[in-house]
Amino acid sequence: MTAEHVDTAAPSAPPAAPPSPLDPARPDPFAWLEEVEGTEALAWVRGRNDHAHTTVGAAPGFAETEAAVREVLDSDERIPDVSRIGDHLYNFWRDAAHERGLWRRTTLGSYRTDAPEWETVLDLDALAAAEGESWVWHGASLLRPTPEQLAAGEPWRRALVDLSPGGSDADVTREFDLVTKRFVPAAEGGFERDTARDDGRTGAKGGLAWADEDTVYAFTDFGPGTTTPSGYPRIAKLWRRGTPIEDAVVVYEGTDDDMYISARRSRTPGFERDLVSRSIAFYRSETFLVEAVGTPEQRLVKIDVPESAEVGLHREWLLVELRDDWAPAGTTYAAGSLLAAPADAFLAGSRDLTVLFEPTPSTSLVGATWTRHHLVVNVLDDVKNAVHVLTPPAGTSPGTAAGAPWTRSELPLGGGLLTVGVRAVDALDSDDVWVTTTGYLTPSTLALATVAGPGAEPGAPEPLKAAPAYFDADGMVAVQHFAASDDGTRVPYFVVGREDLVDPSDPTTPGTAPTLLYGYGGFEIPLLPGYSGTVGRAWLARGGVYVVANIRGGGEYGPAWHQAALRERRHKAYEDFAAVARDLVARGITTPEHLGAQGGSNGGLLAGNMLTQYPDLFGAVVVQVPLLDMKRFSHLLAGASWVAEYGDPDTDDWEFVRTFSPYHLLDGDRAYPPVLFTTSTKDDRVHPGHARKMAALMLATGGPGADVTYYENVEGGHGGAANNAQAAHMSALAWTFLRERLA
Repeated sequence: MTAEHVDTAAPSAPPAAPPSPLDPARPDPFAWLEEVEGTEALAWVRGRNDHAHTTVGAAPGFAETEAAVREVLDSDERIPDVSRIGDHLYNFWRDAAHERGLWRRTTLGSYRTDAPEWETVLDLDALAAAEGESWVWHGASLLRPTPEQLAAGEPWRRALVDLSPGGSDADVTREFDLVTKRFVPAAEGGFERDTARDDGRTGAKGGLAWADEDTVYAFTDFGPGTTTPSGYPRIAKLWRRGTPIEDAVVVYEGTDDDMYISARRSRTPGFERDLVSRSIAFYRSETFLVEAVGTPEQRLVKIDVPESAEVGLHREWLLVELRDDWAPAGTTYAAGSLLAAPADAFLAGSRDLTVLFEPTPSTSLVGATWTRHHLVVNVLDDVKNAVHVLTPPAGTSPGTAAGAPWTRSELPLGGGLLTVGVRAVDALDSDDVWVTTTGYLTPSTLALATVAGPGAEPGAPEPLKAAPAYFDADGMVAVQHFAASDDGTRVPYFVVGREDLVDPSDPTTPGTAPTLLYGYGGFEIPLLPGYSGTVGRAWLARGGVYVVANIRGGGEYGPAWHQAALRERRHKAYEDFAAVARDLVARGITTPEHLGAQGGSNGGLLAGNMLTQYPDLFGAVVVQVPLLDMKRFSHLLAGASWVAEYGDPDTDDWEFVRTFSPYHLLDGDRAYPPVLFTTSTKDDRVHPGHARKMAALMLATGGPGADVTYYENVEGGHGGAANNAQAAHMSALAWTFLRERLA
């Protein structure tokens, strides 16, 4: 890719939208399907679910596919993902015997063995049964003891556990005692965030964050007027133990148009800081340091960086990651760069910044993690990983000079089409990192490595765990290709499958391999190589070809790649995906009759546009937890928070938004490929009404040979499933549908 391939200049005009079968002068005939748990709507859902089960669910091979997927999801040989907390490694685990899951812990010594001894901390299945609620794990945050407490041998004791009813984004928070392994009741002074919502459900979007052992930050639904249009918290408060949450002290109150307000305390000894984050919109935020928090003398100090930038603090250092060019004090720093400065000097007005990473036309920053003494940066070069170690100059603020050089060394990991993930074991006290390596045909491994500074020889990572091979990859290959989009942009994509299918000996002979093309293309999220036993068993091992497209809108080439498909440029993402589809045919890998498209959430919007705008390119389309009605999206659940990505359909933006609104692009006289819609009743992020209404409209308009399948899971939130059984069932529906339609 070269610089001119990232088009951020004045956008070309999006394609004109065809006439819609929806009469704009009349009310939406399927608006009733937006009543999430309305009687009529749920009756319609049950009818469509029955149809899915009696057609796709009864097809040959469905039961075998479901069992194969479930075996992968429940396998005891999966790598237990761990976080070190004090002397323990904590892990959350679900399997066939623990449908809801176990929160458990072990020691590093035990984890190193082939059969670690796990101690159960919290059994979610038992809790769900006792309380009659379908609890889904949303995570936990633990309070680090003070240095004095650690020196006295006191254990890590206090945790805040987040639980979701049915998997929705709305959840509850309860204080948990890690020593007694029990929740601390509110009657005993325990913190509980357990909001009863107007719709009768339990929980709210937001959370609690530790300030100290007797104080938390609370950002949640405090009642009418305290949430944003997207349903996220608008107010952050400081809540002291033993007092009603209604008496909590307001620390920050956002505006009615903000997206999300939160607060936290960084408890690094010697560098304690209270912070407020104000999310104005996606890609726009402000961060404040709070002085004298919770007192009449409280004062907020804004960290003066662009609203589009992300900031991070570690000990004496401030990091700034740019989405747009920035020119403080007359020096211009490029979008996509990572900058560093001593925090105290920056807050005092210095703008002497050190460039830690600057993108090139083919490289972007995909992540960075601090250890005690180093910063590990993860870089993509044409969607392939490289890991570097950056070491700041010695000394601590204020002795560290602004602009002093950092040194760079390498962390030799990965290579080829492998994705490497690096995260700190304990950023406060250790230079150890967890290293995860994975590839399309390479099972994941987990190793422990120690980051070394300049001049020191990096030690070889210590292998800890390796996932098994869930399918026979003998004779299979994974390759990277580039397709030319309509404006000439080179779009990378990965192809995985049997070598004779991926690299046909005679490209001029049309291939017949059932091929699935997957994409996302939004919110600056990159799609990287990774091992999937599910894809391998259900698709690759059965002669299918799997393709992942790195289209614009994602983060594969940094902010510019994302911004190239924002708002009125959205059609660029769809042109990229269509270009990959055509390139697969041109290479002789497959034909449109054997090519499927799949995407979820924003990728569901992508798949919906493939269905309506490029139906001749595909033999089947799978649309999962999608946005589809782009006239209504900003009024449904969290939709208002995505206006920065798509535009505001209540303004003149509708002129371009309507050109990628599948619900309004449907032409009742046009033939469309077979389509499967899946969603969840408990999805409170992307409204299930999108998928419901689109399926209903396609069934009602009855285009030539309409083949419409719809399935809605009753639980699962935006992930679609609340447990492995549900996940396997929905996965089997999709794989069987594709196999039946594309074979």
